[in-house]
Amino acid sequence: MELRKSSPKLNRSLERGIEILRCFKPGMNLLGNSEIAERTGLPPSTISRLTQTLVLSGFLEHDKEKSAYRLAPTVLSLGHAYKTSSVELRLIEPLMRKASEKLKLNVGLAVADRHEMVYLESIRYTKNIALRTVAAGQRVPIERTSLGRAWIASLDPKRRASLLLELKNSEIKNWGQIEREILVAIESMQNKGYCLATWLPEISAISTSIQLLNGKHAALNFSTPAESQLHGLLENYVPALFELKDKIDAELYKIKHT
Repeated sequence: MELRKSSPKLNRSLERGIEILRCFKPGMNLLGNSEIAERTGLPPSTISRLTQTLVLSGFLEHDKEKSAYRLAPTVLSLGHAYKTSSVELRLIEPLMRKASEKLKLNVGLAVADRHEMVYLESIRYTKNIALRTVAAGQRVPIERTSLGRAWIASLDPKRRASLLLELKNSEIKNWGQIEREILVAIESMQNKGYCLATWLPEISAISTSIQLLNGKHAALNFSTPAESQLHGLLENYVPALFELKDKIDAELYKIKHT
């Protein structure tokens, strides 16, 4: 993905370095300079200079044998620092866990980053360890998930229209059908306060929107464990989703007014 147009206020080299780090996603252990150049749209000479800088800074490691790069442990420490210093997550996580255990559902909280939703917290209700794969920091498509669609619905009309145009221009497969589903989800959020989506086989989810302390919106959801038979009944849990939302809102309100 090519870099977006930069603001004059941004440090160009820093911005490009961050774009390189963004290239590393789950399943991409090693990336060479040519692969990074293809993903960022930056010249190979620029990539070479910036990857060397990131190695020296401790954010990348260089595999000399394969002439490629992988993320360094420093990156993991940043995520840990965020999670442990977040007042919101310290308050919200116990409420999510209690709801998950009571209802026997997965509970997730996510925010948007470009065209993806990033989990801030994920409580997976399953006895099968192999299925506990969704964790904080994991990304899911904004256009296909109930989390993403609930977040899209929280946008003002102008920003929402701009995002939908960006998604359309990114040549997403079956965009016509997906766009219709997004519009249905937006209408559901406006009329009912929640939306429903089935993204992966046997996984259904309902989501609503909450406002964080910084004024930005996040999406809160319930989803069915892969081994459960709750898919057709998930809407029965809407009152419980709103109850959890109200509890979170109450805790955040206390912080704002303390």
